[in-house]
Amino acid sequence: MAAEDTLLRSIGCEQNLLSRPDGSANVTQGDTTVLAAVYGPGEVKMSEEIIDKATLKVIFKPKVGLPGCAEKLQERLLRNTCESVVLATLHPRAGINIVLQVIQDSGSLLSCCINAACMALMDSAVPMKCLVSAVTCALTEDGQIVLDPDSKQEKESSAVLTFAFDSRESNMITCSTKGCFTPEKYQECLSACGEASKNISSFCRQSVEKRMSKELKVKM
Repeated sequence: MAAEDTLLRSIGCEQNLLSRPDGSANVTQGDTTVLAAVYGPGEVKMSEEIIDKATLKVIFKPKVGLPGCAEKLQERLLRNTCESVVLATLHPRAGINIVLQVIQDSGSLLSCCINAACMALMDSAVPMKCLVSAVTCALTEDGQIVLDPDSKQEKESSAVLTFAFDSRESNMITCSTKGCFTPEKYQECLSACGEASKNISSFCRQSVEKRMSKELKVKM
């Protein structure tokens, strides 16, 4: 097994930054920054209404320009990921909208978007069965695994893989891959990202706990 770069870039998160959404979060991973906002549960168009659960929509906004095919694919991946953890059946005939705005893309964008969406959902108090944490890794030409790669490392890699895991059983719920790799390397990447995702989950919990403790002190 090739050596791994097991270090993640520095992670930061600020919640409740925006006044109009029901929840928001600004997540940074290295120099990559994504701002997420959640609206709902609330009213939804009759044509989009689902009788037994909430309708979940994701809007992905690139840093510049209009969304294209790549952004639409990101939206679908993000929606499927969020739908796997949101308890949509508790809000039938309602709508939950998640808006993700890319502030800076310096690599590992998809994982940063997933983590930002999760933090914004937590801030909005939308019921979830568990948290979700995502990690991106890159495979170098010599088979080395680089976790949380920046843009340069992604461009120089033979493959880029992103995995999202639930916080309960650490089961994979989303996988996105680009490039060429062997089944053995896929399993190595899955294992490495699974271990790293535990650090992301721990950071999310600590971030929320710190914020709640501050709010309690202010109220007291």
